[in-house]
Amino acid sequence: MSLKSMKPLARAPLLHVSVQESLRAYISDNGLKPGTLLPAESDLANQLGVSRNSLREGIKALESVGVLESRRGIGIFVKAFSFEPLLDNLAYGLGGALRQIEEVIEIRRTLEVGLIGKTVEMIGDDDIAELRATVDRMRVHAERGQSFADEDQLFHTLLFRCQNNETLARLIDVFWLAFYKASDFINLDNADPVATWRDHAAIVDAIEARDVAEAQKRLDRHYHGISRVIAANKKSANVGGAQ
Repeated sequence: MSLKSMKPLARAPLLHVSVQESLRAYISDNGLKPGTLLPAESDLANQLGVSRNSLREGIKALESVGVLESRRGIGIFVKAFSFEPLLDNLAYGLGGALRQIEEVIEIRRTLEVGLIGKTVEMIGDDDIAELRATVDRMRVHAERGQSFADEDQLFHTLLFRCQNNETLARLIDVFWLAFYKASDFINLDNADPVATWRDHAAIVDAIEARDVAEAQKRLDRHYHGISRVIAANKKSANVGGAQ
């Protein structure tokens, strides 16, 4: 197959950014699939009209966001898309900014409440049994005053597994991990694990009863509880900052 060449760059103050844009365009224009080996660094640098150092800066930046992958002694490859770089960058980008965390939770709430009706229609007995088992483990932790982040993540994954929507599953992971990774920067501890366990148990009750309205109400109420935790942390942060 004859590939289209890259156009030489006009020199710019942020040359490595222009290199990234040209490499992205080269991949897109030629429809290069994950696993495709790119031309040698010397060829790419010549096509772009830049030094190999500038080219390498651009390649490293694209590696950091999961677009390219360098294999020592072999070359540079187009990488399959992954949400993982987004997760890492999102968590650090949030920092201690409570407003952004609130926005993440609001998007997640809207997404899950809007789609839970489809789960009620589709979910099978096996998935309901797994949800029950997960809730039972939550109860054990809650009664001991322990957190249960792993069970919480699994619960929300199981809620929508029956829909076989990979994009939805990954988006739920993005929003969930963004919230819990933000705990590295601010205190988002669950102040009432027993109440949280009961929230999850009530959601399963509604799903098992095939009651869409109740499932939506219970899930929405659960997210309002999370929002209250964030609001309390915002108030605490403001008081602390005023001292």
